[in-house]
Amino acid sequence: MSTVATPSLPVDGAPPALVESAQVRALLQLRELILSGELAGGTRIAELAIVERLGMSRTPIRAALVRLEQEGLLQALPHGGYVVQRFSERDVADAIELRGTLEGLLARRAAERGVSATALQAARACLARISALLAAPRLDEQAFSAYVACNSEFHGLLVAMADSPTIGRQLERVNSLPFASPSGFVLAQTDSASARDMLVVAQQQHLQVLDAIERREGARAEAIMREHARLAQRNLDALVTEQPAHALTVAMPAIRLIQRRP
Repeated sequence: MSTVATPSLPVDGAPPALVESAQVRALLQLRELILSGELAGGTRIAELAIVERLGMSRTPIRAALVRLEQEGLLQALPHGGYVVQRFSERDVADAIELRGTLEGLLARRAAERGVSATALQAARACLARISALLAAPRLDEQAFSAYVACNSEFHGLLVAMADSPTIGRQLERVNSLPFASPSGFVLAQTDSASARDMLVVAQQQHLQVLDAIERREGARAEAIMREHARLAQRNLDALVTEQPAHALTVAMPAIRLIQRRP
């Protein structure tokens, strides 16, 4: 039986900064419960039960539940409460495709509007760190973790280059889904024979899109990023094919949320 945390002080009437901090903590803890598999797909969630489990007041919990519904991890039930979503493989493919569409649009905007030399230099430095990691013939878990950090940094730099908060907000929402982010499947691939090869292909696309942006070739930059996102779908297919179901769920518990094709 899990230990119930000591309830926090109510946040109602507290300063806005404290309210926001409590909401962020509630959101992160709830998301982790889902993505770690502790709250499996199909699990019914009642607000009061989560209040007791996390030891927080209703206000931040309610806000976190609403946010997770907006992200697509939860579904509101007609008579109250929520249920943890399950995703079909088609749902995941669509989310990845949508991410590629938005990233492609951002890359096009960056190329057409032009990017400063400082921004290009930062992106090149990030890609140089990735290339150094991929120089090893085989990557260990530490190298994969370092790749995830650098990969996330590079994708963030691309968003910043476009200078489009509107599109960036939509991309952030898509990336919050458990399988749509640029590094969504990387850490689960540590033992995959083809993992490094996939990352080498991804790195070539990183270099190509940066070149297209620098040359102000918007259509080319967009096409590369859309193709780049499809690597995630290939990664999922490779994981499902190469790894036993038990090993896969140990490496990536959130994979349980995906309903596999028969």
